[in-house]
Amino acid sequence: MASTDGVACRRAELRCCRIGHSGRDVALSKLAEALYDRFQKERKTDDLNEAIASHRAALELRPPGNKKRSSSLSKLAICQSDRYGRQGAVDDLEEAVTLGRAALDLRPPGHPNRYVSLYNLACDLRTRFGKQADMHDLEEAIELHRTALGLHLSGHPDRSSSFLELALCLSTRYHNQGVVADLEEAVTLGHAALDLRPPGHPDRGISLNSLACDLRRKFEKQADMRDLEEAIELHRATLALLPTGHRLRLSSLQDLALCLSIRYDSQGVVADLEEAVTLGRAALELHPLGHPDRSISLTNLACDLRRRFEKQADIPDLVEAIQLHHVALELRPSGHPLRLSSLQYLVLCLRDRYINLGVAADLEEAITLGRAALGLHSSGHPDRGTSLNSLACDLRRRFQQQADMRDLEEAIELQRAALALHPPGHPLRLPSLQNLARSLSDRYTNQRVVANFCGTALPGRAARAVRSTGQLDRYTADLDEAIALERDALRLLTPGDRSYDRSRRRLTARLQVKMRSQVVAPPSNASPSTNSDIKRVIRNVAFETLQTMPTRLLHTQTGILCNRDAQLSQFMNSEHYDQLVSSCATCDPSQQMRLDHPYWCLDILSVRHAFSPLG
Repeated sequence: MASTDGVACRRAELRCCRIGHSGRDVALSKLAEALYDRFQKERKTDDLNEAIASHRAALELRPPGNKKRSSSLSKLAICQSDRYGRQGAVDDLEEAVTLGRAALDLRPPGHPNRYVSLYNLACDLRTRFGKQADMHDLEEAIELHRTALGLHLSGHPDRSSSFLELALCLSTRYHNQGVVADLEEAVTLGHAALDLRPPGHPDRGISLNSLACDLRRKFEKQADMRDLEEAIELHRATLALLPTGHRLRLSSLQDLALCLSIRYDSQGVVADLEEAVTLGRAALELHPLGHPDRSISLTNLACDLRRRFEKQADIPDLVEAIQLHHVALELRPSGHPLRLSSLQYLVLCLRDRYINLGVAADLEEAITLGRAALGLHSSGHPDRGTSLNSLACDLRRRFQQQADMRDLEEAIELQRAALALHPPGHPLRLPSLQNLARSLSDRYTNQRVVANFCGTALPGRAARAVRSTGQLDRYTADLDEAIALERDALRLLTPGDRSYDRSRRRLTARLQVKMRSQVVAPPSNASPSTNSDIKRVIRNVAFETLQTMPTRLLHTQTGILCNRDAQLSQFMNSEHYDQLVSSCATCDPSQQMRLDHPYWCLDILSVRHAFSPLG
């Protein structure tokens, strides 16, 4: 009521100052201020529009040189900025920046209101950066905020706002450029702003939330749990200050849920995940149909439900996650900046359901969506390798289900491209090596099975042609490359880890396959192999076996540290080697050169057990 009465009084004053009256500019300015005050309370756009019109009229009556011109410029810029925030018309923001510059020019160093113009212009430049992503705007905003902060001495009522706004700019620059010093300074400024906003301060919740978000970013960069713990504590304090219906409650729910999810990923405390799901449902309820950010709540909740499925294996969680991701994807049409992430998340969920339930339609959809995601990862995109590997893995799964070689061929092509994008030192090089090795091994196995089947089914000369060395070993290069890739992968792993042991088992299995493929059992009327033949094959098997182990090992019997040549020499001079040669030489000729013979299995085990890793 008081604001309405104020507007009515100012209208009455303006009617007394007709066109040409010396005080008309003052009356227009006061009416604009009263309308803006009422807009701040009642949020009626008509009041804001009329305030802008009144400020314009006052500005026209205050030409260059008028001592009140800077005030009109500044207040009109504030109104234009508010209307941009409400309606999103870029012209309003552009005019706010232009007016702000003009006001600052009229408030040189020493002017009592210079800090106001510095602060307001900096805020509008940060807003424009958020729209246009021009780093010049952000750099200038930071410079202006630093200057304004220098004018806000200790005890100044606006000092906390300068701390907070400069922290927001630095946090934004960190997000774009990754300079840790910006994030560190943002946290320091955030703490300073919070200290100036004690319990009971109307803007304490804003400072709590902003600082909490920067602490979470710092944790993601430096992995210091103290940062994440403090972020969670601050987000809880923020949420306690925001009752149901508060316009910032939604973002507070989302931010706290995100921090709890991250802590669950780090520490595995199920209570954190359960609370994240509960908060996610509450946030989704505040994002009704038609809300522009509803897809964010849908996606966040779906991701937490998938995490819970991975922990508890409750299929309804996975089913709900898939439903939510589908809805989010529909809200992110072609061209939406978050469509790619929705595609990737949905692929993961569909793949999980296929693995658990075996529904072929899930795998088909995962492949279709994977292709769409890859299409959005253009050449040069930092995550293109991830999409290549993801689609390739699903194509390999479909090959295993349907035995269509085109799927496996495409998977290999995609995995080669992914490996090229993950050079030595890249964090994703290990899975790229292993994925390509698996697919090449699959292709070798499949083609050899086909060749053996055809050779068995065909009579006479045709069978001999299919079984010829050239035909049977056409894909030996695949097996050799798979072995080489697994060896490279093994070098990136730590002896003793489960992943290292699994990789070594895969390498050993492929080496055994290779040796079997190289030694064909002789016919029943063949003469026994010579000792040199037997020794040559034994040496090859020993060498290939040692290739699966670290290059420097301790010989268990002598205590001598051996490199690869010394390891082989120790074995070739061992009593077991002599026994093995003797046993093979005296056994049935048809068994001498077969790698599934018990003696060969004993040989492989003995080579491993003769040495042990250091430490």
